[in-house]
Amino acid sequence: MKPSILLPLLLLLFLAASSSAHPRLLALVKQQPTILTYHHGPLLKGNFDVTLIWYGHFTPAQRQVLADFVASFGHRIPKPSVDSWWSTTSLYKYPARHAPKWTNLRLVNQIVDSNCSLGRSLTRDHIAQLASLGGKSYSINVVLTAADVLVDNFCLNVCGSHGTSSVRGSRSRFAYIWVGNPATQCPGECAWPFAKAVSGPPTPPLIPPNGDAGIDGMAITLATLLAGTVTNPFDSGYFQGPATFPLEAVSACTGIFGKGGFPGYPGEVLVDNKTGASYNVNGANGRKFMVPAMWHPRMKQCVPPV
Repeated sequence: MKPSILLPLLLLLFLAASSSAHPRLLALVKQQPTILTYHHGPLLKGNFDVTLIWYGHFTPAQRQVLADFVASFGHRIPKPSVDSWWSTTSLYKYPARHAPKWTNLRLVNQIVDSNCSLGRSLTRDHIAQLASLGGKSYSINVVLTAADVLVDNFCLNVCGSHGTSSVRGSRSRFAYIWVGNPATQCPGECAWPFAKAVSGPPTPPLIPPNGDAGIDGMAITLATLLAGTVTNPFDSGYFQGPATFPLEAVSACTGIFGKGGFPGYPGEVLVDNKTGASYNVNGANGRKFMVPAMWHPRMKQCVPPV
């Protein structure tokens, strides 16, 4: 999936599935008007710990890019920033009594499984199993699979997913996300706009802000799924369409990264004068990233960070 930028003129959706977990996969559907409705279920509000679970071979430099991306949440830096983009999630109202307004994310741990303990071909149950290595209370565990790891449906119609899984011996559940590295398997679908799209307008790829189309594409996917996780964690939050095929906070805004953007054309984004790389938000440790537009609950439309 390119979370909010897959094949031109198509939208990313979430498909349901799994008995032990309930992931929603970013899939493809025809475009439709964007109106997200609140379905009266719980949202993830408050302070949440994030664990990154690296499965397969990632270089230290690649791991640092995504670690810095997660560290950018709550990091006060000049706008446009990852944190200012994320602040839109605070406008997704949760009427529960005494519920916090904000969702704060904090990177607390990284787990590296470079030897692929479960093999190099994973099912959804494998993803949930790997996600269980992270925290269980007020946690979002992120499984990141390397470019040579195969995951069910990856590149066929999804670039990642989010869901929840049960804590053994308890009624409680924890949230998790899976994101695949599309660098070699499907850059045109899941690394756009940093790779040539497989269809649509023949616009040239943009230069990735961190010099790695696969990793910068993963950052876009992760941004999309984090927003979906906190605003629709249990299929009863904010979404458009049926609960089994919902468009969520960012997946409803596919292909839009700047003013005038649409699927196939990312819109007007910033360009680094030194590197020529494209970006639309500033991150921690001097990083720059590209994040998709997010549906704005007050404006009732998709709003990019630039």
